[in-house]
Amino acid sequence: MNVVLVNYGAGNIKSLQFALERLGITGILSSDATEILEADKVIFPGVGEASSALSKLKESGLDVVLPKLKQPVLGICLGMQLMCTHTEEGNTPGLGIFDVAVKRFDNDLKVPQMGWNTVLKTKSPLFDNLDAESYMYSVHSYYAGLCKDTIAQTNYGIAYSCALQKDNFYGVQFHPEKSSKAGSQLLSNFLALTI
Repeated sequence: MNVVLVNYGAGNIKSLQFALERLGITGILSSDATEILEADKVIFPGVGEASSALSKLKESGLDVVLPKLKQPVLGICLGMQLMCTHTEEGNTPGLGIFDVAVKRFDNDLKVPQMGWNTVLKTKSPLFDNLDAESYMYSVHSYYAGLCKDTIAQTNYGIAYSCALQKDNFYGVQFHPEKSSKAGSQLLSNFLALTI
């Protein structure tokens, strides 16, 4: 299976590659549009700041390529947030795949939210063979609200989308590569998806 990890300078790639290797998959790191278009599965990871990340995507033309992909695509953390319409972080426009804006957590909450949180109300094959309230690891100061594309939610002061899906596009706010057995199962489920 040809799995490409979108390379746009966002951090945390190595831990994701190791998580895929534990599943018998070698994830290819690439910013080449042709390689990405020809992949069986595409993972759009990200740890970093939204406006600089979007600038990197624009430099390589990937801001145009990514929304046109037809194979299963998984956005992780910042990757998921950039797939939304807009984020308050740096007042940054997103790729517009998911019809929801990303907002900063209320000032009364400790940010970033860091640690384990339950994943609730799941409704997607992405969560097959996972407990009804699995724990996943998160580190983030911004969140996507609940919307028609929500396939799982969690709570941190408010209920928000911790997973989104529209057509072949999936996004998770948490880090499956840092979420032990549950995260490994989710990655395995993503790799098994067909369109």
